[in-house]
Amino acid sequence: MGIFSFFRQSDINDGVKEYSRTAGAVLVDVRTPDEYSDGHIRGSINIPLQRISKAEAELPDKSAPIFIYCRSGARSGRAAAVLGGMGYKNVRNIGGIMSYRGEVVR
Repeated sequence: MGIFSFFRQSDINDGVKEYSRTAGAVLVDVRTPDEYSDGHIRGSINIPLQRISKAEAELPDKSAPIFIYCRSGARSGRAAAVLGGMGYKNVRNIGGIMSYRGEVVR
């Protein structure tokens, strides 16, 4: 990790590839239900940022790899911080769907 890696933006396309190759991984979309229904990444579950602190029912395994995205990467960053504070050990903010080049489902 170099000195400037802190400033590097997550690439959602790389993150989705890594998610698909990771056994037991969970892909979480933290946008609103309306945003989610407008188009989301196949296989993702919707846990809006406003409910992330109550996510234990949907994310019971705190050691499971969790990949989080939103529209631009800001909400997913906040969600990742909240989950980390709740004891989740393997959370990654992969950025925003606005940069996603794959298929979205409605």
